[in-house]
Amino acid sequence: MCLAVPGKIIEIEGDKATVEYGEGVTNRANISLVNVEIGSYVLVHAGFAIKTLEEKDALETIEIWKQVLAAGGAPDA
Repeated sequence: MCLAVPGKIIEIEGDKATVEYGEGVTNRANISLVNVEIGSYVLVHAGFAIKTLEEKDALETIEIWKQVLAAGGAPDA
């Protein structure tokens, strides 16, 4: 199973960006596969931003992840 996590680009240095995943959690991601700017939302998989997202869709997905984590795990498949 593959998992891509939505986040917001908060800093860009060359082909690397700092991505915020919510509540202050950040990590670096390679952005060479997408055309982004600071403030863009992306899906990150295995350290690479693989797709840009509309803000509305990204925030909705982030909220769902918060609910899943608050419930203590992943929903039943």
